[in-house]
Amino acid sequence: MKDGTIIEKRRFPSPHPGIHLYSITYLSQGLKVKGLLAEPVEGDVLDGFLYLRGGIKNVGKVRPARIVQFAAQGFIVFAPFYRGNQGGEGDEDFAGEDRHDAIAAYTLLENHQRVKSDSIHVFGFSRGGVMALWTAINCKNAASVVTWGGVSDMFLTYVEREDLRRMMKRVIGGTPKKYPEEYEYRTPLFEADELEAPILIIHGVKDDNVSVEHAYRLEKILKSKDKPVESWYFADFTHYFPPAINRKVVEDLTQWMKQQGER
Repeated sequence: MKDGTIIEKRRFPSPHPGIHLYSITYLSQGLKVKGLLAEPVEGDVLDGFLYLRGGIKNVGKVRPARIVQFAAQGFIVFAPFYRGNQGGEGDEDFAGEDRHDAIAAYTLLENHQRVKSDSIHVFGFSRGGVMALWTAINCKNAASVVTWGGVSDMFLTYVEREDLRRMMKRVIGGTPKKYPEEYEYRTPLFEADELEAPILIIHGVKDDNVSVEHAYRLEKILKSKDKPVESWYFADFTHYFPPAINRKVVEDLTQWMKQQGER
């Protein structure tokens, strides 16, 4: 069976009466990986939305309410948990081999009966930003990419996040000085030539989790290569936006996505 094939689909409690949630088991490199699928009851064929979570293991887990928030904007949303999480097989990487879980999840959406296969959008938050960029590099027909508070440079993450260094050394094999090729392998900036989809960068300038420098570096390299990129910087916000602003940004970014899909 191919990557992206659904092995199991079970109903999952939904906080929204107009959106059905399902716990999904799907294939990625022969591993059974778990994820959450949201399908609006209304509407026939809709745009696809690949939601790529941040964090690692239990930090930054996929939240049903967040998935429903995006589905309510008129998308079929799929959020992979990545390998080794919540009953899934394998060991989670950090933007390494687990990028295949995101790519297989994109294929899952392509094969979904209610998804416009040429109108699938990729969204990444925090660590999900680097996953979104790798997905778009591998899935050339992605309609758009949004990276929100997103990582773009794994060397920079190691420098900035002392609290993550032990985990990064364990998962990646060592420090950037000792294994530069492993950090380069996980940093999509080196493959920016391969990005074709329009990209929207959203970042709080006061972000201490993922510094705005990640956004600046991504924007700079994309502009230098004449890639379609737009940036929304929020001077007063950190990694997490206030609820009312968050809702407004969700509406605005999904509107932006749909505009790209119409081009």
